Amino acid sequence: MAQQKNENTKKKTDPVWFALELGFFAGLIWGAVHGFFYFMRFTIVIPGFLAEPFFKHAYLKTQPGYFIGWLYFTVFSVIASLLYVLILRKLKGPWPGILYGIWWWVVIYGVLSPSLMLTEPLRTMGWTSVISEFCLFVLWGLFIGYTTALEFTEDRLREPEKSPA
Repeated sequence: MAQQKNENTKKKTDPVWFALELGFFAGLIWGAVHGFFYFMRFTIVIPGFLAEPFFKHAYLKTQPGYFIGWLYFTVFSVIASLLYVLILRKLKGPWPGILYGIWWWVVIYGVLSPSLMLTEPLRTMGWTSVISEFCLFVLWGLFIGYTTALEFTEDRLREPEKSPA
């Protein structure tokens, strides 16, 4: 009886607010990782590639352009997070998030990039850049998907309980 009462009084997470917060941190963290990859020359894709249709390429290579690109990636992450939470939040485990990241990589680099000229074509980009960008999007999708799964499914119950110290 006490457990049933405890389950009924458990506070429900607001999906929209959760998605906004998750997307903000996904963009902040993985946008910074993308900037690190670029400055360490793991990729030739500039951090502001999503802002390419709206700003000149030369500007996006400057310090203010870097932050504009980071802002665009954060906004993109918020939108992608909202889509994931509203549509796929009941999926369990890490695999849906990984597949979500791969799906976005294909959409951006395979569909949008050739038509909007966001980046160089994949065939001319070089293997290091392709693999770095692919891994970045896989980890970004995993972050969004698995965080959502832990919040909205019963996966949290599998975690060991902390013993009172």
